[in-house]
Amino acid sequence: MDYLAFYMFGAVCLVLLAGFPVAFTLAGTSLGFAWLGYYLEVFDEAFLMALPNRLFGLMMNQTLIAVPLFIFMGVMLEKAKVAENLLESMASLFGKLPGGLGISVTLVGMLLAASTGIVGATVVTMGLLALPSMIKRGYDPSISAGTICASGTLGQIIPPSIVLVLLGDVLSSAYQQAQLDMGIFAPDTISVGDLFAGALIPGLLLVSLYLIYLITVAIIKPDSMPSLQTDNNNDIPKLSFSQLLNGLLPPLFLIVAVLGSIIGGIATPTEAASVGAMGAILLAFKQKQLNLPVLKSVAQDTTRITSMVFMILIGASIFSLVFRGFEGDELVKELLSDLPGGVFGAMLVVMLVMFLLGFVLDFIEITFVVVPIVGPVLLAMGVDPVWLGVMIAINLQTSFLTPPFGFALFYLRGVAPKSITTMQIYKGVLPFILIQLLAMAAIAYWPQLATWLPNKIYPD
Repeated sequence: MDYLAFYMFGAVCLVLLAGFPVAFTLAGTSLGFAWLGYYLEVFDEAFLMALPNRLFGLMMNQTLIAVPLFIFMGVMLEKAKVAENLLESMASLFGKLPGGLGISVTLVGMLLAASTGIVGATVVTMGLLALPSMIKRGYDPSISAGTICASGTLGQIIPPSIVLVLLGDVLSSAYQQAQLDMGIFAPDTISVGDLFAGALIPGLLLVSLYLIYLITVAIIKPDSMPSLQTDNNNDIPKLSFSQLLNGLLPPLFLIVAVLGSIIGGIATPTEAASVGAMGAILLAFKQKQLNLPVLKSVAQDTTRITSMVFMILIGASIFSLVFRGFEGDELVKELLSDLPGGVFGAMLVVMLVMFLLGFVLDFIEITFVVVPIVGPVLLAMGVDPVWLGVMIAINLQTSFLTPPFGFALFYLRGVAPKSITTMQIYKGVLPFILIQLLAMAAIAYWPQLATWLPNKIYPD
């Protein structure tokens, strides 16, 4: 009976693997175990009485209002065909260089990640737009697929990202709980802005490592990444300087306005997200893509995705209450504290478990279910909250790239031409997985990569 909390977690994973909806799986399985625990007299039903207060707290959470606004911004930019214009501009700019199209795809993926923050949308969009073009121009299928998958998952780490918004809110609560458990009754707080600032350098580091790898491959194996010849027989036109600026500056200005206002302390994430949403509308209007059917489609997609996120959050709240009712948080604390290696051993185990869970759970479930369980324990052991958030984000990004279950691989497989095999996709992402692991090792060895910028921007 002492391990009912872990049995419940295992049951949730099994039911999810069977294909049941995440939100109802979390809530239904938790309530079932709560009834079992009450029947066996090992669970106090008073824990469930706290659920209305939990849900009211979610409704009053100002930070979470940013979620539907960022989703609206990303969907609107997708409908406005910003990706097509960006890819066309970048291809014209870098196309004549060896590996130029691969460089263009990576940079566009980075900009889309900062614009949308939605991994699935970025991978699918780039798969539809760039993959056929890369194959047509003689690019190696594995390198093409790997580049698109890797650049598409940058939405996990490059701010402003929905992942970081949700993770920042959860880590803020975990950090306060950890300090209260240690007897600190005037706890410090962290904000989404702290996490955005902390993720900026690691995100740019990843992009730089991707580009270094692609340039190296283009030099060593030029046939696998040939340069483009812009002529009358090429469907990538030669753009004028004004056309380049017209394609690049509006989305760049939008990203800088949103991210800069948050990091600079000018606006809260919610206020900046509203600016981003309005900016996306104006950008769609400028691209002549704004009309009633588009607005209707954007509103429907935003409502559907937002509803999914908050339904999962409600299910996770029920799971968290039942888990604590079974004293699962104390079990986790004891297990992590007893591991050899202290903080390093605990971090290693948590990162490994999250990596494996990334095969079966999306980032939303892991953020709402796993982080509240392990976060307070690690933070009470002295782990920096910003550094922990960045490590979790990159770890999940790596998990989503890893065969055979990585989410990004499934997204690309769904839109890739039949001529590209699954094994070619798996082969293409392996170098990027090694780059991810290298980046994680660097951030683990030099935590300042994640903590220096927030400390400079938000000094104590």
